[in-house]
Amino acid sequence: MNDRLDTEERRELPDSVYGLPERREYPMPDAAHVRAAEAYFRYCPEDLKPQLARAILRFAKEYGVDVESPTVLQYAGE
Repeated sequence: MNDRLDTEERRELPDSVYGLPERREYPMPDAAHVRAAEAYFRYCPEDLKPQLARAILRFAKEYGVDVESPTVLQYAGE
């Protein structure tokens, strides 16, 4: 799977696979999307970055993805 979801695919995803579930942004249903969320982290609103960073690390662990971004790690408190 690539890191692109069409509107229907996004609509079908449960809130639990989103990095920001209340906004339904940064879906991470698989490893490719975890890497995409890491790559697009800089576009996240500043006040939501800690929440998203923790979600990225949680999903990365689940899918066996190594998070390399020092910024994501910093916001997650790692």
